[in-house]
Amino acid sequence: MEQFTLDELAFSQGSLQYKLAFSDAVLVVVSELGSRFWYIDVSGIEQTALLEAFHTQENIRIDLSARTVSGQQFRGIGYFHANVVHQAAAIRGDGELEGYNSLS
Repeated sequence: MEQFTLDELAFSQGSLQYKLAFSDAVLVVVSELGSRFWYIDVSGIEQTALLEAFHTQENIRIDLSARTVSGQQFRGIGYFHANVVHQAAAIRGDGELEGYNSLS
């Protein structure tokens, strides 16, 4: 398992584009038994209306781009699971995470 602290997270859904304002975000990549999956935990999201919109809509698929504090860039497709009460979200990755090259 590898973790990356993010300092920028943006995504689009159709023609709409968003840049998240957050206090903390971590990308986690898990590789085990020949498979790999990834997810992002985000907390301290300031855009309450955005969280509420994703909490109530059926289509939560997004195209995202992220940058780590060290400058590494990632891109992928995920599903935005909003947690309005805690001003947080979990993004479940779907498929490859561009920019990720494990040395293991």
